[in-house]
Amino acid sequence: MPMCGGLTEEKEADEEVQNICDAMKPLAEQKAERNFEVFIAQSYRTQVVTGTNYFIKVYVGDEEYVHLRVYEKLPCDGEELELTDLQHPKSQYDSIEYF
Repeated sequence: MPMCGGLTEEKEADEEVQNICDAMKPLAEQKAERNFEVFIAQSYRTQVVTGTNYFIKVYVGDEEYVHLRVYEKLPCDGEELELTDLQHPKSQYDSIEYF
């Protein structure tokens, strides 16, 4: 079980994380001021706060990656998603850290 406030170990992205990325793609493109041909979740870490922060490594083509920080509100608050930050450009070798 993850410790409240600490980041989990890095895990391979699953369908749920890809769905989060799909929802965040337009916002990420706007924030990065460019369009991404592909937007494929590779791996992620989570942080339990009053909700969940997802730190996601996303492949965007041409050996390039972005790291997303997405906040998911608690179910009692509507479970809405919010793109809170983005790091770009990143490489496949960059580890996912808190940002």
